[in-house]
Amino acid sequence: MRKLIGVLVVLFASAAFGADEYPARAVRVIVPFAPGGGTDIVARILGQQLSQKLGQSFVIENRPAGSGIVGADLVAKAPADGYTLLFAFSSLSSSAKLFSHLPYDPIRDFAPVALATTSPLLAVVPASLPAKNVGEFIAYARERPGKLNYGSSGPGSSPHLATELFLSMSGTQMAHIAYKGIAPAITALLADEVQFSLVPIAVGMPHVRSGRLRALGVAGLTRSSAAPDLPTIAESGLPGFEVIGWWGVLAPAKTPRAAVDLLNRELRRALEAPDVRRTLLDQGMDPAPGTPEQFGALIKTDMDKWGEIGRRLGVKLD
Repeated sequence: MRKLIGVLVVLFASAAFGADEYPARAVRVIVPFAPGGGTDIVARILGQQLSQKLGQSFVIENRPAGSGIVGADLVAKAPADGYTLLFAFSSLSSSAKLFSHLPYDPIRDFAPVALATTSPLLAVVPASLPAKNVGEFIAYARERPGKLNYGSSGPGSSPHLATELFLSMSGTQMAHIAYKGIAPAITALLADEVQFSLVPIAVGMPHVRSGRLRALGVAGLTRSSAAPDLPTIAESGLPGFEVIGWWGVLAPAKTPRAAVDLLNRELRRALEAPDVRRTLLDQGMDPAPGTPEQFGALIKTDMDKWGEIGRRLGVKLD
């Protein structure tokens, strides 16, 4: 009898949801980092597409605090009605097993909607730094152990863990300075407050082209179409070094499957549109449309991978 009642409740909720013709009002899209970063850039491109296709505003709301945890927690605890979404960076999964008191579980508390893009991180330094490539920078850092700083978008973020992996593999030492997103970390690089960062290509390359930053290499195993003349870090002295960032949309757990499927379908259409693909590819981001299940599997794989690397490197987060 209880099982029958449960089935009827689910069917009633689904029927009621369908009657609302989702979305019937504006949708909040929480970006848990400061404006101007890679997460913010992709969220605004896709938010505009969803607004046009679904006839309701998808409003980008930046919540830059706590390495993305504050914004993610807001979404995890929001009503599961499809009207509050998270536009997440790969830090959501990379840090999950390293924080001792995370207020949510990336698997249990979210419903994956769609992976949007992937991109290798880019190693950048201020243009005033004498190092012209990865090898020269490693030598420069080894001569100054502990005297250089590197910036990240927060403790446990992909740039943080990626740089710790870089330091371990290169035998160098630098002090970590955490910011509320990658955009403030870039600002610190431009001001020479930090001397190194691994950042999304979309954020770093405009400053490289302007001559204010110098790119040392990309963190993929193959060169990026956005900077084909730039070598990979792996081919520049650290064989096997690879850090690929991802961006994607999640909803609170138990969000109606009808809403998840609708959003997934429209996001996939947007990512396959020639003008959107061209815009993203020009910024070094590879569109990666797929199913909610595929995105969920990626999050789990990333959690396991970075949890193991973090433990091996001795990275502990409060």
